[in-house]
Amino acid sequence: MTISEVKKVVLAYSGGLDTSVILKWLRETYGCEVVTFTADIGQGEELEPARRKAKLMGVKELFIEDLREEFVRDFVFPMFRASAVYEGEYLLGTSIARPLIAKRLVEIARRTGADAISHGATGKGNDQVRFELTAYALMPDVKVIAPWREWDLTSREKLLAYAGTHGIPIEGRRRKGAAPYSMDANLLHISYEGGILEDPSYEPEESMWRITASPEKAPNRPEYVELTYAKGDIVAVNGKRRSPAAVLTELNRLGGRHGIGRLDLVENRYVGMKSRGCYETPGGTIMLKAHRAMESITLDREVVALKDDLMPRYARLVYNGYWFSPERLALQALIDHTQRPVNGTVRVKLYKGTVLVTGRASKTDSLFDPAISTFEEDGGAYNQADAEGFIRLNALRLRIAAKLKRRR
Repeated sequence: MTISEVKKVVLAYSGGLDTSVILKWLRETYGCEVVTFTADIGQGEELEPARRKAKLMGVKELFIEDLREEFVRDFVFPMFRASAVYEGEYLLGTSIARPLIAKRLVEIARRTGADAISHGATGKGNDQVRFELTAYALMPDVKVIAPWREWDLTSREKLLAYAGTHGIPIEGRRRKGAAPYSMDANLLHISYEGGILEDPSYEPEESMWRITASPEKAPNRPEYVELTYAKGDIVAVNGKRRSPAAVLTELNRLGGRHGIGRLDLVENRYVGMKSRGCYETPGGTIMLKAHRAMESITLDREVVALKDDLMPRYARLVYNGYWFSPERLALQALIDHTQRPVNGTVRVKLYKGTVLVTGRASKTDSLFDPAISTFEEDGGAYNQADAEGFIRLNALRLRIAAKLKRRR
């Protein structure tokens, strides 16, 4: 599709500097109508300013949608059933939001008859991959316009100059001397990168963190929280049933108060470079710990081992943008099958940045048998003499190899 053939574009629009400039640039470069889409996925910001700004800039069709429940129910919860962690630490808070936004971009493009979609991700990051892989998986012939890969506005100063030239109102300009962080927030986490954080040896100041207390200043008394699970998902907190988004909101509040979920990480981007980011994921950190505890008494040993083998690959698929790939969908079907017996309650203790599991129980699906596992008299439930043959059989290959080694 040539520039002149693009008549209407759906833009993922936040109302900030980048996407406001993109809105004007699309009109200038492509001579097209621009439809804006703004998603509420729990970023904690008032979205009405984005609506007013889009109207001020002459947008006739604009969509602002509350996707918090869909985000947690259909994206966050399935990912946590897999206990997905990227490179051993990252809980994938930004990664898991992108396929939902791209999915809605495509749906709105179809609804409005748009020729293309556009996003504000840069040509250096992972988000461009996540947005576009999702778009192509759901709308194979869609045209994607990524201005950061086309224009010459390669710095914040150039963006501000463009905004000034074209009369684009920009709020919240960075104060001179202030730490320049790029921040991305949703209901699962907040991420920080850029500016001084690009030096991996620099420790960010305490004031950077937004939703977690400093562990040193967290309450001196621990707090106990009971989580109720049904098929691998949390359905109640402290006995009160809640929707998926309400569950995560409450766990963020509890975890944030106790300084839980901070992470300072150098990760490997899909495009090939290393990147330093800082993250706050209080609710997700609690969820991960509690979910493993719930599985510990309800899943068979080899099922746990299989999930642990598959988890790193699942996490890479999410990180790299393959949420709608056939391999991720196949893995999800397997994972969801394993979660049928993951029912019961987990009790955790929150204290100064730590999550400690203090109890787990399942009335219907526990595989933990006290009569067998006890170190006291078991009434014949387990014949300890059987262990000798078990050990000798498992040692057979080791003994054969050892004998061979002695003959050499």
